[in-house]
Amino acid sequence: MIVTDATTLVDSPLNDSPLVESRLIDGKAFAEGLRGRVANAAAAFSDKAGRKAGLAVVLVGEDPASQVYVRSKGKQTVASGMASFEHKLPADATEAELLAVVEALNADPAVDGILVQLPLPAHIDEQVVIAAINPDKDVDGFHVVNVGRLATGLPGFVPCTPLGCLMLLKDRLGSLSGLDAVVIGRSNIVGKPMAQLLLAESCTVTVAHSRTKDLAEVVRRADIVVAAVGRPEMVKGDWIKPGATVIDVGINRVPAAEEGKTRLVGDVDFASVSQTAGAITPVPGGVGPMTIAVLLRNTMVAAYRNAGLAFDADAL
Repeated sequence: MIVTDATTLVDSPLNDSPLVESRLIDGKAFAEGLRGRVANAAAAFSDKAGRKAGLAVVLVGEDPASQVYVRSKGKQTVASGMASFEHKLPADATEAELLAVVEALNADPAVDGILVQLPLPAHIDEQVVIAAINPDKDVDGFHVVNVGRLATGLPGFVPCTPLGCLMLLKDRLGSLSGLDAVVIGRSNIVGKPMAQLLLAESCTVTVAHSRTKDLAEVVRRADIVVAAVGRPEMVKGDWIKPGATVIDVGINRVPAAEEGKTRLVGDVDFASVSQTAGAITPVPGGVGPMTIAVLLRNTMVAAYRNAGLAFDADAL
């Protein structure tokens, strides 16, 4: 079980509570451990395959947030002992030009995983691009083939954020079998795959959203709450069953007390929910660090499969 240090909680009502360490789920620490296991697997792969596992990231345009994210992915890929390939296209690149890059990466034996950074410029159809990626190199888990594999219980790639959430839940709770889970949010990237993962763990799963009638009452019955709706501090303390485990996927930037400044908050009102929850992920430092770590994990799994080498994915 991995928990965080109380000093990471600035202005939290839990600062003076002896329960701080037992309640917080530290995604940053878990992600660091996962990256270490990936690095060990990457070294073993290089010895067996005679090459490094490779992750290719394609960026279209100059979006600042996407640029930062791509740089971080590249650094962590290299730090884990894998090869990083970055392909940058201008914002006015055509869909055909992007598809040509994807096709080249599909055919490149040095590339095990392909990630096209989203969002794409409005003139490019994201679904067409995702569909063009070889499903066995689709380490983002967005291809319809991998979506189908997840829904039917077949081996495939799962989107990184929900898989990271599941890892944190299982690390905290052990078996999830029989637990009542509510996922707030129905996106293809988080909400829907999160529900499928929880079903596979034998949870009783409800997918709720902003239009769910009496949403608070629906959430109150849950042993596990995963909030991924994109509304700052929407989930309140009186929505939470005492002792429930709360996973906050939201990353929202809101005005800070100091004029002209902003701060990051989740979809959960941490100050109130942390008083009732048995365990909770903070924002930042909870789910966020898991996304790239799981991307590296997926790439490592892809590398072994693409090379025809035996590998226990559960070891990661």
